[in-house]
Amino acid sequence: MIPDYWTAREALAVYEFIDEIREGIWNRYGLQLQELMQEEVITGPEEIDDDIEF
Repeated sequence: MIPDYWTAREALAVYEFIDEIREGIWNRYGLQLQELMQEEVITGPEEIDDDIEF
């Protein structure tokens, strides 16, 4: 959930951080992600486990 009490500056900071994380993931796993995405287009998505804990 996204809080509705963040300031615009806080929201921008989080947005930029997420963007950096996405870029880092793509740089490290891009080829593997592309292969998985291609596979999902052909076979359909696997069941997603929404109960992932961090």
